[in-house]
Amino acid sequence: MASISQLPSGKWRARYRDEAGKQHAKHFPRKVDAQRWLDEVTTAVVTGMYVDPSAGKVTFATFYADWSTRQVWAPGTRRAMDLAAGSVTFGSLPLGTVRRSHVERWVKGMEVRKLAPGTVHTRMNNVRSVLRGAVGDKVIPSDPSKGVRLPRRRRAAAAMTVPTVAQVGQLLVVADGPFRAFIGLCAFAGLRLGEAAGVQVGDIDFLRRTLSVDRQIQRDGRGFEVREPKHGSERTVYLAPDLVAMLTEHVRLHRPGDDPTRWLFTGEGQDPPHQNTVGHRWRATLKKTGIEGLRLHDLRHFYASGLIHHGADVVTVQRALGHAQATTTLNTYSHLWPKAEDRTRAAAQSMMTEAQSVVPAAGEDSVRTPGSK
Repeated sequence: MASISQLPSGKWRARYRDEAGKQHAKHFPRKVDAQRWLDEVTTAVVTGMYVDPSAGKVTFATFYADWSTRQVWAPGTRRAMDLAAGSVTFGSLPLGTVRRSHVERWVKGMEVRKLAPGTVHTRMNNVRSVLRGAVGDKVIPSDPSKGVRLPRRRRAAAAMTVPTVAQVGQLLVVADGPFRAFIGLCAFAGLRLGEAAGVQVGDIDFLRRTLSVDRQIQRDGRGFEVREPKHGSERTVYLAPDLVAMLTEHVRLHRPGDDPTRWLFTGEGQDPPHQNTVGHRWRATLKKTGIEGLRLHDLRHFYASGLIHHGADVVTVQRALGHAQATTTLNTYSHLWPKAEDRTRAAAQSMMTEAQSVVPAAGEDSVRTPGSK
């Protein structure tokens, strides 16, 4: 119920009651302004966009502290969200007062500190999910981060480093015994670091030459945590015969036994390795080769590029890498697939080669044309 009345002072008071029966009022110098305000409130109620003006008094930090407890997150996601939410410059402001300009200043500050564009995008996406949560809870009517420009990220082709075959060969030669098979799984099966660390001997079917990716290892403080793979990453990887032979030899030398749940690789004692232990071994291996600037994750790019080079389609590469969606595969590796001009040249070359193969060799009779004698 809404009404407008004139006060003795000459001002106009507009009033309405919300769904909870709470009364809200505002004063205006003109009746037309009061009516416009009530019309806006009525429209917001009808369209489901109405927000109690007092709800926006909660600060961003306070809202996040409550909202985050209700989210279903993996530990790594929780750490990333806490980092992003804790980095905003408007954490102490009431959410109802946060404007696009506040978000822009926060983004500009990250750019000034020379944070990588990818990091800025990730933090913005995380903070945006909080703001959208506030919109969904009807704490604020709209997301103030909408439309904020972010620094441009490098194209995948420019940002990606794909090791050469020679470099991967060097790494395999100098890697210490157990770590050689770890590098092999990343380079020739495309496993992520955590996935390779989480392989158990029973996950490998040596006869069918397959590997089931069913878990990953994540660092948890000073120890480790066994978790399911990233969403959509559970998969069966088809192993090359030589990789099976490498893994067979690895088990024979370093992980003998009958327990199928024993870890294929170990870090401290009989525990699986995690990011810290693998990182140390990777850096030591790189140092032996003299190769600089390579990450272990680049071996995954090496695997993907090899599949594409040998004619694998998008869906095949998606499934081999454990991407939840084909769009992820295309966004990451589209520049590696042959372009239209490459296919045109290859097709024309094939036709030309076939045509030339039927031309008589030098010294033979030339192909006669109609009417020739």
